Order: sequence, then structure tokens, then C-alpha cells
Amino acid sequence: MSVLVFTENWDGKFKKMSFELVSYASKIAEMLNTQTVALSIGNVQEDELKTLGNYAADKIVSVNNDKLNNLDNQAYTSVIAEVAAKEDAKVIIIAQNNMGKALAPRLSVKLKAGLGAGVSKLPASVEPFTIFKKVYSGKAYSNVVIKSDIKILTLAQNSFEFEENVKSPAIENFESTIGDVKTSVSNVQKQTGKILLNDAEIVISGGRGMKAGDQWGPIEELAEVLGAATACSRPVSDEGWRPHDEHTGQTGKIIAPNLYIAAGISGAIQHLAGISSSKCIVAINTDKDAPIFEAADYGIIGDAAKVLPDFINAVKEIK
Repeated sequence: MSVLVFTENWDGKFKKMSFELVSYASKIAEMLNTQTVALSIGNVQEDELKTLGNYAADKIVSVNNDKLNNLDNQAYTSVIAEVAAKEDAKVIIIAQNNMGKALAPRLSVKLKAGLGAGVSKLPASVEPFTIFKKVYSGKAYSNVVIKSDIKILTLAQNSFEFEENVKSPAIENFESTIGDVKTSVSNVQKQTGKILLNDAEIVISGGRGMKAGDQWGPIEELAEVLGAATACSRPVSDEGWRPHDEHTGQTGKIIAPNLYIAAGISGAIQHLAGISSSKCIVAINTDKDAPIFEAADYGIIGDAAKVLPDFINAVKEIK
């Protein structure tokens, strides 16, 4: 019996999200009195694989196959299922991101496993296996009992406080029996020169209160000073003021940074659904009754165009 955690890598390197997943899986393994097995798919060097051991992975299974260089949901699901069977995994942990949302349901059907999507805490108990998760776009919480023999959990990003717990895991290469892979990639364009929203610890976001697309200078300057990513509300991206890949909210990107600064955003329920997991929310708005203030930890009633320059100067002085 084991807890299996699927870790993602980017060009052969693991990021914070993967370490968070391994740490979370190790805590569940402690609750079940079993071991943590980390699965890596792709070309990852041994030294990089060993970093998973810094977060309590007892064993690492590496699958390196040229057929898996590009994500193919069907192929990846088959590999994870193979490794799960080999390791007798009763709990499988996957990230609650675009890849995880594609893989987890397929894997659930293939393994006849119960699926707990978007969990943000450790299980309340393992007998019965009871998970805690947000529902109704974060407006409520529920405890869900999973009764199946195998359980699959997808962990919301940046929701679990983790720390190093160094172990010396054994690394095992696994040869998968996958057949032909149908997915091919003809062109790749990578975003460079800016911090990606899903990786950002700090996010500076603007709404229609910024008044125009050419008024984004203070947002970008504050982001540069703080080493943050930039984001926007849906009306802003719909107007073409900012690119659609910066749109956060229920129909955009779901993020959970340590600090989220919302400038000129009223806080519609669809927007709050995408940022409500942020550790700290700071709102700047001229309307003291704006819904964003109900979700904010700190609020500034004022014009963002006037507040942000003072904000930037204050940060510069402190730094």
C-alpha cells in the first residue's frame, strides 16, 4: 500500500507546486501509516529527481519515454494507472491545475476511484476517508466521505503550508507499456520575460477602475518593484486593455498567491471565485460599498490612479 503523487516538471525542473504536492502526500501517508511514492514523467535528471526527497518522498518512480514528451491525456492516464497498480496506491494526489483537471477524471474512471477535486486541507479523518473542500465558488465548505477503495485527490495550488523533511528516496526507472500516442505538437510558443500568474507569490490586478488600457503604468511598475505578476478582471480583458491570459476569475485563471492587490476592481462574485484562496487580499476602490472589501484583508478607499504612485514610493522606501 502507498500514497502516489504525480509531480509535474517544466523543462526537466520541478517548481514549488510539485514540492507542495509531495509534502501534502507525505502527510496523508503518515495518517495511513504507509509510504509516499512520487511519480515523474519526462526527462528529469537524477539530481533533480532527488529534490523530491527533500519533501519526504520515500520512493521516486521515473518514467522517461519519448512518446511522453508532449502531454497526451490518455497516455499519461495509462502510465499513472500502471504505476498506481504496481505500487498498490490507495490514494493518488494530483495538482488542481489544467493538467490535473484533465487527468484526474480519466484516472477516476479507469481505476473506479472516488475523486475529491480541489481539496485545500488534509483529510479530516481516514476512517472513514473524509476530505475538506470549498463549494459554491468558495462561499461554503463541505466534508465529503470517499468510500471507494482507491481515492484520487486534486490539491488546490498554494493551499498547503509545507516545509522540508529530507529523506533519501530510492529512484526506480519504470518502463511503461503505452502504445501509440495520438497527440503531436507542431509549434511551441513560450511566454518569457514575465512572472507567470500560476507561479506568482504576489499578484497585482487591475479592473475597470483603471479607466483605460493606457493607464496600466502604475500596475506594471508596482509589479516590477514587488517582483509580482500582473492580472486583470474579465471586463478589462474583454475590452482588450490587457491580454486574456491575465484574466483571473471563475471563467479565467484560478489563483492563490500569498498577496493579491486589486486596484479598481469592484469584486463581482465571478472574480472573487478565482482569487478567494489568496492568503492576503488588498483592495483599492473609490466605492466604499464595493463587494471586494468584504473579501479583502485590507482596504483603501480611493482612486487607484492616485493611490498606486504613493504605494509604489512607500514600497521603494522600505526596500
